[in-house]
Amino acid sequence: MKKGDKGLKVAVYPGSFDPVTLGHLDIIHRASGIFDKLVVAVLVNSSKNPLFSLEERIDLLREVTQDLPNVEIDGFQDLLIHYMQSKQANVIVRALRSVSDYEYELQLASLNRQIGAGVETLFMTSNPKYSYLSSSIVKEIARYHGPVQDLVPAPVERELHIKYRRKG
Repeated sequence: MKKGDKGLKVAVYPGSFDPVTLGHLDIIHRASGIFDKLVVAVLVNSSKNPLFSLEERIDLLREVTQDLPNVEIDGFQDLLIHYMQSKQANVIVRALRSVSDYEYELQLASLNRQIGAGVETLFMTSNPKYSYLSSSIVKEIARYHGPVQDLVPAPVERELHIKYRRKG
């Protein structure tokens, strides 16, 4: 959207969200206050073996964002730029936890801007209390039955315990 456009300001926050953490949720809450509509787009990444299925990740995200009426949860397995066009969105929301995140995200933002015709990336810095937090760390702690209640929303904690109990 160009300056002066009267249309809906739609942003996409893409990620695997396997599982959604309190850090993700913080970004979702903050970004939903900036845009008319925020689409949280759950990525199907064929190179990863997720703990939660796409449907489970979408369901968990819907449960923990039900208080945010302008947030839509959806899944995708296409180029992000194609997905954004389908949603009529022109802003990508990305979270930065560290300098190393920035270097990687800057490359993606530059590429998306080049191939995405007008797509901008909004970098949001993580709340310092979540700057160390990642889905991988959460899964590692939960795998060994460690405490994750301060890392993920309650519904995610419940589902992590169920998953790892089944796995033994």
